[in-house]
Amino acid sequence: MGTQIHPTAVIAPGAELGDGVEIGPYCVIGGHVQVGAGTKLLSHVVVAGHTKMGTGCTLFPFASLGQQTQDLKFRGGAPRVEIGDRTTLREYVTVNAATNDGDVTRVGSGCHIMAYAHVAHDCLVGNEVIMANAATLAGHVVLEDQVIIGGLCGVHQFVRIGRLTITGGCSKVTQDIPPFMTADGNPLSVHGLNTIGMQRRGVSETAVAALKKAYKILYRENLTAKAALAKIEAGVEQWPEVAHLVAFVRASERGITR
Repeated sequence: MGTQIHPTAVIAPGAELGDGVEIGPYCVIGGHVQVGAGTKLLSHVVVAGHTKMGTGCTLFPFASLGQQTQDLKFRGGAPRVEIGDRTTLREYVTVNAATNDGDVTRVGSGCHIMAYAHVAHDCLVGNEVIMANAATLAGHVVLEDQVIIGGLCGVHQFVRIGRLTITGGCSKVTQDIPPFMTADGNPLSVHGLNTIGMQRRGVSETAVAALKKAYKILYRENLTAKAALAKIEAGVEQWPEVAHLVAFVRASERGITR
């Protein structure tokens, strides 16, 4: 099927629309925008700036992509937004461009970003991420793959949240959350492993068992992060998931949520 554009939509010269794209009523598409094949903009969607969207995405009414960063350090240029394939952006979602010329704000493939969520400048959001209603990412936040962020969560700038974590609604996230954890509360704390999530994603029982040992060392033995990591490396079987947990914690600059 060919591209379908509603007569009330405004498409600037230079915009690139893939095969089968559907542009609904009152959408506005800028001249440096690329929209991948089969992507649907339902109505009243604005896509501005240097924005590239993948295939098979769906944007609901009043979503806004690629607008200028809210960072007051912006000095011009062509910062970008990139959206992967098969990602859904619900009503009033905002994804802002990066701050510096050539830098990118990225949302991966297979994501489900619910109404009123905000992805600020220079964020890197992985694949198969779910952000519930009104979840908010400040600048330079990193979400690894398969992260779930509850509704009304606020994530501080430069925070990293590891793979397959779940963060409960209304949480205030000011430090990194290691992969495979569940976190909730205000002040935020880690409550255990995301065991069900790991099972659903095919993490082996032996790897889960090793992660349980690592979790107890990291969170139950009152060790410094450095000492805990050394003990995990010495005493826990180094499945890829365990190695990823260790590498994530070691790379933390803000410290980890305890």
